[in-house]
Amino acid sequence: MIKQNYSMVTEFILLGLTDRAELQPVLFVVFLVIYLITVTGNVTMIFLIRSDPKLHTPMYFFLSHLAFVDLCYATTVAPQMLVNFLSKRKTISFIGCMIQFNFFVAFVLTEFYVLAVMSYDRYVAICQPLLYGSKMSRHVCLSLVAAPYLYGFANGLAQTILMLRLTFCGPNEINHFYCADPPLMVLACSDTYVKETAMFVVAGSNLTCSFSIILVSYVFISAAILRMRSAEGRHKAFSTCGSHLMAVIVFYGSLFCMHLRPPSEASVEQGKIVAVFYIFVSPMLNPLIYSLRNKDVKVAIKKVIQKELVDR
Repeated sequence: MIKQNYSMVTEFILLGLTDRAELQPVLFVVFLVIYLITVTGNVTMIFLIRSDPKLHTPMYFFLSHLAFVDLCYATTVAPQMLVNFLSKRKTISFIGCMIQFNFFVAFVLTEFYVLAVMSYDRYVAICQPLLYGSKMSRHVCLSLVAAPYLYGFANGLAQTILMLRLTFCGPNEINHFYCADPPLMVLACSDTYVKETAMFVVAGSNLTCSFSIILVSYVFISAAILRMRSAEGRHKAFSTCGSHLMAVIVFYGSLFCMHLRPPSEASVEQGKIVAVFYIFVSPMLNPLIYSLRNKDVKVAIKKVIQKELVDR
């Protein structure tokens, strides 16, 4: 079947966000700036967390992996998209499309459960502070962060194998800016029932499961915060939780809209706009939402700046 795919379709054409030629350079600049901010923000977070001993705690350990996953799944899409903005023929090879599809699914699913693990970490820290040291030991933290990667890549491989079983005999124009499930299935010549069902099951179950972990964690966290005696402490804690939950809602809400609909031309067009939010906006904002508002991270940044000034 894979050989048959290669003989029928050797490359795909990515139609991108729009076919208006005059907008391509503008969109290139906009998304280049967004991507550079994403790379700078997430790399900086990883560097600060790894270099400052005060940030060697479970919470920041998980934050560094969130930054890494954000960086990776944005990078699976952004470089190809930026090249296509300035290219007349916006092509991607068949194997390149499948590789992009595989890694994108893997890293997005990994992000689901990294976010869930972070919520569990905050639950233990706020609701069971006396047991935090034992419950979030180094071994436990490594296990909690390894599981999302293993699970995400196993699912990504399974979804890619199912995609490779489809027959693509033309047309080869993907109505999207990356190789996503719905627009690829619209192009398939063979029956997509198995792949479509798998997409709904995987997307639905993982979205529901990971989001439920986050939601339940924050229900207990909210209850613990309400029991706090200090009004200022409660306000500060709720403010932090509110920004966290807002970022989660943007990420999960866009994914629910993207995947939990039958693939069609209308859903693909709407999905392109929705995809911009979770592929570009969410990874760009996460360093700010999760880390840069944190006092410890601000102190670490000041230390780095002061060190640079002293060295000069």
